[in-house]
Amino acid sequence: MITAVVGANWGDEGKGKITDMLAEQADIIVRFQGGANAGHTIVNNYGKFALHTLPSGVFYDHTTSIIGNGVALNIPVLFKEIKSIVDQGVPMPKILVSDRAQMVMSYHILLDTYEEARLAGKSFGSTKSGIAPFYSDKYAKIGFQVSELFDEESLKEKVVRVCEQKNVILEHLYHKPLLKPEELLAELHEYKEMVAPYVCDTSAYLWNAIQEGKNILLEGQLGSLKDPDHGIYPMVTSSSTLAAYGAIGAGVPPYEIKKIVTVVKAYSSAVGAGAFVSEIFGEEADELRRRGGDGGEFGATTGRPRRMGWFDCVATRYGCRIQGTTDVAFTVLDVLGYLDEIPVCVGYELDGKEIKDFPTTTVLEKCKPIIEVLPGWKCDIRGIRTYEELPENCRKYVEFIEKQIGFPITMVSNGPGRNDIIYR
Repeated sequence: MITAVVGANWGDEGKGKITDMLAEQADIIVRFQGGANAGHTIVNNYGKFALHTLPSGVFYDHTTSIIGNGVALNIPVLFKEIKSIVDQGVPMPKILVSDRAQMVMSYHILLDTYEEARLAGKSFGSTKSGIAPFYSDKYAKIGFQVSELFDEESLKEKVVRVCEQKNVILEHLYHKPLLKPEELLAELHEYKEMVAPYVCDTSAYLWNAIQEGKNILLEGQLGSLKDPDHGIYPMVTSSSTLAAYGAIGAGVPPYEIKKIVTVVKAYSSAVGAGAFVSEIFGEEADELRRRGGDGGEFGATTGRPRRMGWFDCVATRYGCRIQGTTDVAFTVLDVLGYLDEIPVCVGYELDGKEIKDFPTTTVLEKCKPIIEVLPGWKCDIRGIRTYEELPENCRKYVEFIEKQIGFPITMVSNGPGRNDIIYR
């Protein structure tokens, strides 16, 4: 059976923790899209980790971790990450890399950085990890697939072609140093040496695992609102963040994905630019940011302070619907324990009318939040293991959100650790 773990909002919902937790019962964990541009923070018995490419199930020795064909694979980052977890006492994970995955090249990162600088105030808030240039090349059919590393003749010819095209942009748009084919070839040879032992047809491997009844977890990156089709375009990522894309990015049949666990945060946060209706500012935001997450709400990749807001029912209902949610995992509920009252955005006001459906970006930017205030529970709920033991106002908050979004909250996370979870 396949379970997908995905985000309902802007990312940063706590998917890493939920994947790490569900991985205990899994045989295989697959990353199916995105690259090293977002991080998952995980706290477990080995310590605290920020993973960027490795699936969040690498901490169990009974699991196999797969880098699927849909991933933007930055090979040096992957290997640095493997080394960093092994150095912290984690057993060497079993890793397989799809022969159809494509590689993030050093020039992708340069182009990403140059473009953000060129756009200046109108930039997309990129993490400068090379993701947009990488996916542009993939769809322009000039990307490098892992399998191509093993055909020296065509590789030599291709680096010349790629340099010709990139150099026009580097020279005339960015006024930066040009690429040299021999240096690019050397970079690819290095990558081949690093990745060769792990490469296989991961889609065939997964097909066989499905036939054997293995438990497979698909781990998504970011959330619904960062999807290039269904998100807040153009302030989105460059690959689909939806569970449905898991079938494509991992190479598995769509009908095998039986469970879609959508991770939803008890309040809102976002890294990067874009419309964010329930956003809060000033001291109110600073305090929530300080208390939030484990050690504060700062991007796992960039260290940037996250933008903060109250829970957004409109965005989350939409985010859950577009994911095809079967189960909601509700995270960081413990953070809200300091509040006397908890504001919730229950609708959007647009030109004096209330709307309940999440609109397109241009409309979204004109929306104002309609706020309903719920009573707080004013205590620390960490350490509680059963739903019944939660304070009444805390349960009321969970049930109010569940009713608003219309999808069942089956897991409530009340702390950063692997065992800080309440099943309903």
